[in-house]
Amino acid sequence: MSLAGRQIGLWLEAWRRFARNRLAVLGLGLFATLGLLALLAPLLPLADPNITDPANRLLRPFTDPAHWLGTDQLGRDLLSRLIWGLRVSLAVGIVATLTAAVLGSLIGLAAAYFGRWTDMTLMRSIDVVMAFPYLLLALAIVAVLGPGLLNALFAIAIVNIPFFARAVRGSTLSLIERDFIEAARKSGYSHARIVFSELLPNVLPVIIITMSTTLGWMILETAGLSFLGLGAQPPQADLGSMLGDGRRLLLTAPHVAFLPGLTILILVIGINLLGDGLRDLLDPRLRAGGLSRPLAATAALPEDARRAAGGEAAIAHRCENPPLAVRQLRTHFQAGPRTLRAVDDVSFDLAPGASLGIVGESGCGKSVTALSLLGLVATPPGNIVGGQILFRESDGTARDLVGLDLRTLQAIRGHRIAYIFQDPQTTLNPLMRVGDQVAEAVHRHQSCGWSAARKRALALLEEVRIPDAAERMKAWPHELSGGQRQRVVIATALANDPDILIADEPTTALDVTTQAQVLELIDRLRQRRQAALIFISHDFAVIAQLCRQVQVMYAGRIVEAGPADAVFAGPRHPYTARLLACVPVLGQPERQIDAIPGLPPAVDDLPPGCAFAPRCDRATEDCRAGQIPLTEAAPGHWVRCIHSLGGTG
Repeated sequence: MSLAGRQIGLWLEAWRRFARNRLAVLGLGLFATLGLLALLAPLLPLADPNITDPANRLLRPFTDPAHWLGTDQLGRDLLSRLIWGLRVSLAVGIVATLTAAVLGSLIGLAAAYFGRWTDMTLMRSIDVVMAFPYLLLALAIVAVLGPGLLNALFAIAIVNIPFFARAVRGSTLSLIERDFIEAARKSGYSHARIVFSELLPNVLPVIIITMSTTLGWMILETAGLSFLGLGAQPPQADLGSMLGDGRRLLLTAPHVAFLPGLTILILVIGINLLGDGLRDLLDPRLRAGGLSRPLAATAALPEDARRAAGGEAAIAHRCENPPLAVRQLRTHFQAGPRTLRAVDDVSFDLAPGASLGIVGESGCGKSVTALSLLGLVATPPGNIVGGQILFRESDGTARDLVGLDLRTLQAIRGHRIAYIFQDPQTTLNPLMRVGDQVAEAVHRHQSCGWSAARKRALALLEEVRIPDAAERMKAWPHELSGGQRQRVVIATALANDPDILIADEPTTALDVTTQAQVLELIDRLRQRRQAALIFISHDFAVIAQLCRQVQVMYAGRIVEAGPADAVFAGPRHPYTARLLACVPVLGQPERQIDAIPGLPPAVDDLPPGCAFAPRCDRATEDCRAGQIPLTEAAPGHWVRCIHSLGGTG
């Protein structure tokens, strides 16, 4: 595809995302209609807005064909004055917004980038401006400069500079310490180049969003100054001065004030709705509801609807009275019209004290499966649309965690089932000492005071081998190394002696030595406490070290499951064999490592039949004819393949 074709495709995709927000489309329609009228004012067949005709004063709307919207107290045509006044108000609002955006953004960028005295001087000056109510400050500026539209523009721009400066400075501060900025400094880039080529593009969405929301304010503020006689001066009209002229005629001729007031209302509503749409479009986190307030538990369809979704009857890792039984689990994400089938018909049993590893490429559904078990998938956009997650209570009864009331589910989270997340840096609260965070987990689920909870936290930190645990209790998360932070997270997960421990790639960000220590720690503590373990990883070596059972996932489904030794020694699914072929083996430098050809399929557009068929060298037409069932190829060894490797490796 040509460059022009790709650009057209990007614009079309941007429009499709924008069009999903119907209110934003409405706002665009309102703003575009009024803006077009203002832009075409010199070309439209309108009467001169300043010509008076006392003989035709205060005509009602739609009573005179020559004056569709009537006339004011001097006989001037209201339709003409509205359109020309709209033109003036929009021009002043846009110019004031651009002026405030440019000056405020430069102040914010300079303050954040140079820091120290520059930051202190600039931001304290901004604080002085913000100390005054901005409309009163605008009135004071106009009083000094004198009434007039240009002076009103300057006043409105000045009082809005702090909003841009604060917003841009805050966004820039989060970028200053990033590696790409440090790399630009080390490369010898000038300050101006770093600011305008590295920082500005990253904060530009913030500037545009702030402009879209500020434009409406500035039009209102300009109208307010004109309403008070400090903006547009006669005979020039803008919406605010027209509203001010009509206030004396509210009882005798209400349309003189009502029409400009209605125009201001429609214009500002259109701008605000359009601004919301631009915010959603420019911020990639909002494309799938990423910044919408997530529910405290993953939304789920009613039980009857989930059972009606059906699924295969085969169960990987069957056992008697399992503490956790997953049945035909389906977790989907709704992104506009697209349905992403992240987890599609997953079933397995977790035996008491078992260690189950879930392995596969990135995006295969491992983490979503684990998060679904405790209802931690964010809604929106995630939903559990099928299946059951049966958790066995101490009295032997099985409780379905899907659709469970929130209070009961929260009592299970962190108590009976604990979760170790992938990145301890984001898991730990940066503004709480680590000891308090571990103690909070104890205090939340056990009937004890804070003093007892802190003693328990100290014992846990010592158990996970935090050196000088009593002092480390007082440390902030940023004061600990990556391995120590991960140990704190493990201590928090073990605080209430859970029956099941879910570890989601907890060693990904650690060095090899620390990784081995953390893995040994998890396994030792699990065995000591007789807890069952679900370990998520893409590393076969880690799974082989830690887990007795393994299940391999691809495109949201289990493709192979069985004892770890059997699966690794004799994989039956071609996907498992290709994954193992990518793992280096010590002592075999001549061993060729071949990447799997192609890419995993998009989970909103899975191929018919076996999802791995497009990448498989053993695939035939039968593989693409229909769904491939999960079958027991050997005792306890399950495979989803009609041309399995037969355990030969």
